[in-house]
Amino acid sequence: MTLVAGLGNIGKEYENTRHNVGFMLIDTMLKDGGFNSVSSGKFQGELFKKGSLLLLKPSTFMNLSGNSLKAVNDFYKPDNIIVIHDDLDLPFGTVRFKRGGSSGGHNGIKSIDNLIGNDYDRVRIGIGRGNNSVISYVLGEFIDDEKDRLKDVLAHCKNAVLELISCGDITQISSKFTLKA
Repeated sequence: MTLVAGLGNIGKEYENTRHNVGFMLIDTMLKDGGFNSVSSGKFQGELFKKGSLLLLKPSTFMNLSGNSLKAVNDFYKPDNIIVIHDDLDLPFGTVRFKRGGSSGGHNGIKSIDNLIGNDYDRVRIGIGRGNNSVISYVLGEFIDDEKDRLKDVLAHCKNAVLELISCGDITQISSKFTLKA
């Protein structure tokens, strides 16, 4: 079983913000259909299942994402975990893949690492670093020029995640799917 968790913040006001690219990718994957909601209060998020694939959108807000992942991990005990998140340190449109490593200052990743460790695959989607404060920038919406490119980036990431699920080799996926801005 594989758990794919997209990080973001719940609520309409955060729906199209840079910090929600993880949620956006989960939504893109859900469009393929065939997923059943298995959400429950104990999972602290929206959880969908299709065969041996779980898709999760934590409802804990970004900084407590680990609570939701831990609950799902403890219940389903997936063989693989893939976490999708925004990355300020990568230019907009850049996509990188890695296993483990530091949180890079990302509070959602810190929360996950603190509760389940860092032995999981990560899809890092670059959102760039604006001129505003970090909080204003990550909670801001994409500008018009970025919105069209974002659709392509999400489609690319979806293909990468699906292939990662089938092959399980993050190095191979990184070689094939890394995008530079």
